[in-house]
Amino acid sequence: MQGALLFELSFLLVPLAVGSGLWLSGASPAWVWPLALLPYLARNLYYMHRLAILIRRHHRLAPPFPRGLWGELYRSIARYQQRGRKSRKRQIRFSRRFREAANAVPDALVILDKQLRVDWANPAAARLMNIRWPEDDERRFTELLTNSDLEHFIEAGDYMRPLDIAPAHNRAIMLSLRITPFGERKKQRLVVGRDITKIYHLNMIRRDFVANASHELRTPLTVIAGFLEPLIEAPITPDSHRRPLSLMFHQTERMCSIIEDLLTLSRLEMHDSPDAQTVVDVPDELHLILQEAQALSNGQHQFETRIEDDLLLVGNQPELRSGFSNLVFNAVKHTPPGSKISICWRCEAEGALFSVEDNGPGIAQVHLPRLTERFYRVDGARSRDSGGTGLGLAIVKHVLNRHDARLWVSSEVGKGTVFYCRFPPKRGISPRPE
Repeated sequence: MQGALLFELSFLLVPLAVGSGLWLSGASPAWVWPLALLPYLARNLYYMHRLAILIRRHHRLAPPFPRGLWGELYRSIARYQQRGRKSRKRQIRFSRRFREAANAVPDALVILDKQLRVDWANPAAARLMNIRWPEDDERRFTELLTNSDLEHFIEAGDYMRPLDIAPAHNRAIMLSLRITPFGERKKQRLVVGRDITKIYHLNMIRRDFVANASHELRTPLTVIAGFLEPLIEAPITPDSHRRPLSLMFHQTERMCSIIEDLLTLSRLEMHDSPDAQTVVDVPDELHLILQEAQALSNGQHQFETRIEDDLLLVGNQPELRSGFSNLVFNAVKHTPPGSKISICWRCEAEGALFSVEDNGPGIAQVHLPRLTERFYRVDGARSRDSGGTGLGLAIVKHVLNRHDARLWVSSEVGKGTVFYCRFPPKRGISPRPE
């Protein structure tokens, strides 16, 4: 840089020296100085004009470069061009790899613009969603993949859970759709469609088997329990036989309870939403559940309630009662005597909230993600002693899913556990209608 500056100064000094000599010899300054500086100005105009043409035509600047400051300028622009070319090549390679990877993915991938029109789709989208790109470019997504549930799903904007649909172009497959907002201000959408036909049919087979087996087992167990109970209480029964008969009767009741829970789960899994929905008087249901919980506790627990009596809910009354009672009864069964249990039902800006809090032993963080799995127990021995079936929280999860609600758990070992149920604002009714 310093050498270029010295070159410019030396190139400028030559015409200045010539002009000074002509001026000292008596020449007129009006034409001496412009004439003396003309070569320097012409050189600058030439390189400036040449640079402007090269940039406008997107030409690559290559050596040899002029000397002086113009050479430094040309050389700097050439370096920027080289870095830009390398960056573009990297972007092209990345874009090509992304396209190749997206084309190789067996799941359907579709990018939607702000107006939910198709912006790009991979080849799998043609088979699973009947969307072909670029033929269907800028066509609305809901026009290509027609489904009434899909339109409602997109309008609701709640993409936490996938949507399972049978596409109109091929009813033989079951498609699981996930939508993720991305891009500027999260206005664009990435739609991922996965073929879950085999999993769906396997789940149907499992559900039907569990329902049929549970239904067939319920009758003989009821008969066995019906015979055991009078035998235990009969005066002619020897005392040595009463304890084995009592154990048999207790285990029979436990099996009946498991079967009832399995049948409840099977009914909940049949459809995504309840068939009959009415305005449910949740405060009244909670007061009844509280009375049952106090009877179950036998006075060994402290109960605290914060219930808004004017807050009702649109839903299925038996299902909601089952979900709420499971949470309250679990708090009674899995906390030691003297524990405090708080039941809350209130309206918040995000929607109606039901919570059950206890100050019992708490649950380790490692167990929290699996609490709603069937038959999962944090402490198997304690759960069996308390009469738990391991299906209560699975029932709660399905009930909440069918009511567009969410369940989450906060717990700390030694300090207690809180179960939260959040319902969307559209389901809450407050104040109580006249």
